[in-house]
Amino acid sequence: MTTAIDSSILTLVTFIPLTGGLLLLLVPRRDRDIRIFSLVVTLLAFVLSLHLPVHFHRMQGGFQYEVNKHWISSPNIHYHMGVDGFSLWLVVLTTFLTPLCVLISWNSIHERVKEFFIILLILETALIGVFTSLDMFLFYFFWEATLIPMALLIGMYGHGRRVYAAVKFFLYTMIASVFMLAAILWLYSKVGTFDFVTVQRVIRGGNVENFGGAAIWLFLGFFIAFAVKVPLFPLHTWLPDAHVEAPTAGSVLLAGVLLKMGTYGMLRFNLGLFPEQSRQNAPWIIALALIGIIYGALVAMVQPNMKKLIAYSSISHLGFVVLGIFSFTAAGLNGAEFVMLAHGVSTGALFMLAGILYERRHTYEIAEFGGLATPMPMYAAFFLFIVLASVGLPLLNGFVGEFLVLSGAFAARAVYGILAATGVIWSACYLLWMYQRVFFGKVTQDVNNSLTDLSRREKIALWPIAVVALSMGVAPLLWLSMIDPAARTALAPFSQIVSSVVGQ
Repeated sequence: MTTAIDSSILTLVTFIPLTGGLLLLLVPRRDRDIRIFSLVVTLLAFVLSLHLPVHFHRMQGGFQYEVNKHWISSPNIHYHMGVDGFSLWLVVLTTFLTPLCVLISWNSIHERVKEFFIILLILETALIGVFTSLDMFLFYFFWEATLIPMALLIGMYGHGRRVYAAVKFFLYTMIASVFMLAAILWLYSKVGTFDFVTVQRVIRGGNVENFGGAAIWLFLGFFIAFAVKVPLFPLHTWLPDAHVEAPTAGSVLLAGVLLKMGTYGMLRFNLGLFPEQSRQNAPWIIALALIGIIYGALVAMVQPNMKKLIAYSSISHLGFVVLGIFSFTAAGLNGAEFVMLAHGVSTGALFMLAGILYERRHTYEIAEFGGLATPMPMYAAFFLFIVLASVGLPLLNGFVGEFLVLSGAFAARAVYGILAATGVIWSACYLLWMYQRVFFGKVTQDVNNSLTDLSRREKIALWPIAVVALSMGVAPLLWLSMIDPAARTALAPFSQIVSSVVGQ
């Protein structure tokens, strides 16, 4: 029985949201029924996804729960799916955040409610598919499939300049993806398959014709697509617009999951297929990551808009992930994956909290608030807890990943760790200063005196985030025990590099 479940669990987790979205077409247009049905579907996907970590073989570094079936004869495409310690937790993160997005959107979406939840469910399937695909054609299909529902969420349900933000997001990421497509097609022309495992084995065996001359261009083709998605400085300009104009659920999934597609791609494809090119290009990539860490934090500090501040904080935090990946150390890779998960939880929660406030005041301007701790004490307590988690307070989820990344950066080169460490200081400055201006002092706007505290539905949406943030900080080995074997497998081609660094 277990074997049967293991062989089909990834297919179930991936396509249950899509199936639910299609069935939602049959649900009567009563808003309450639509919301309840969407919540049930997303909760079902989350419960099934828990099978992955529960039955995962923790000491195994390769792919598990694999399914590999012939799909299309010409070109040679397989339905090949599997997860390892890197992708497993990103799947669970996606299924964890989506039902919370349903809850947080319960009363904020009033028009075209059915269409909103159908788009949300389709987006969930596309996101999960990115992390589970081991055939590069399938990967690219899901990668591009995330663009349309996210652009629709922003363009149809966003605020202000939502159409401009949606088009900018779509064009940036679609154009960058063309470079990755060209690299994938070149590899297929030489290897005869899109299968990632096969392509990786053939490349490492030195059996790809003209690979030496093309490798740097292939590396850059993948890297450009991933760098725009992260987004890595200076390819980041689409992100603040997309975040500010997106509805709350869109912002949560954009920051919590969609940005991780870029860093996951770097881990899986840049390091996995092009280790030598990764090593050669690491200095300038690390330089961009360090600029992103510091630049994102400094720009966040001067933002008058709460949502834009959180958006720039993502640029800073994702810089830590890129730094950890290209440090080529076990601590750096473990830390990079942990920061991905911690950032998804904490920043997703920050956008949820900002959305809750927007429902009451219809503004994100920090100057419009002040003294909210008095009328909204429970909201203020949740907000402070998540701010401290995002800052990296010990025993909360933000601390472990940043500590590991900084350890890996110092091991690679001390100046990397020193510069990156300033990002931790800046993050405390801009987040705590925002908290002070929003929640302390006198209530400057009379309307703020009458703001209601968290409703029961909002508490139900926020409590799981708080529990996960605490558990990740208190018991990080629950996550790291599965991540570490995958990190060591990814570092195997870099063993000589790591040994030389340690020797120094």
